[in-house]
Amino acid sequence: MDKVIPTAAEAVADIGDGSSLAVGGFGLSGVPNVLIQALFAQGASALRVVSNNCGVDGAGLGLLLAAGRIARVTGSYVGDNKEFARQYLGGELELELVPQGTLAERLRAGGCGIPGFFTPAGVGTQIADGGLPWRYAADGGVAVASPAKEVREFDGRAHVLERGITTDVALVRAARGDRHGNLVFRRAARNFNPLAAMAGRLTVAEVEELVEPGVLDPDEIHLPGVFVQRVVPLTAEQAADKGIERRTLAVAAPAAPALEARHG
Repeated sequence: MDKVIPTAAEAVADIGDGSSLAVGGFGLSGVPNVLIQALFAQGASALRVVSNNCGVDGAGLGLLLAAGRIARVTGSYVGDNKEFARQYLGGELELELVPQGTLAERLRAGGCGIPGFFTPAGVGTQIADGGLPWRYAADGGVAVASPAKEVREFDGRAHVLERGITTDVALVRAARGDRHGNLVFRRAARNFNPLAAMAGRLTVAEVEELVEPGVLDPDEIHLPGVFVQRVVPLTAEQAADKGIERRTLAVAAPAAPALEARHG
């Protein structure tokens, strides 16, 4: 039952070329940066990644992307990653864009053994009708386009069929975890990490705080250990190393003008 692996390098050592990965994180929150850095050092390539976004330039999945080690991305947000956009528009990378809520449900469905489900999201668009550019050609044309999906009516409303997602491996980050793999996530980090963990046939979790079994109240556990096979405890420095996506500073209000005393 003890699922602790001493180092991230050991935890990702057997991830091979061409593996599919579900990777947790929402923006810069809850990204398994230590595991991603270990995978970068390990050298696996031609990876097929499922993640809400593909990191930012120079951090997270952006490291693997800049090194040309990601072949395909299934995600909902390209965001501020200029290298991601460059590779996609240049025909170097295949991208399946998925509505954010649909992506979350596809991961959850895969983890629950549900092969597919119907949703109204995307009806009447290229999500359902097909034709979304998955890969561009060198001349700017569309080399690979998305296929049309089944649309069926329920209670007078059209719904599109979406498939559940499972992957070879999932990489996630949790605020707390025990040796049995039970995990607790913090705030926005809970958006995609539990779902990614459910979708992986082999799930590796880096945890900021490792506790002994029995310390976590069952009512506070967000993901039970049955979904997790490997737990990597982070050092205090690794746990504290968190990026800020956009730094916003308040502008100081101008000082009120001094009042002059007047004498009659």
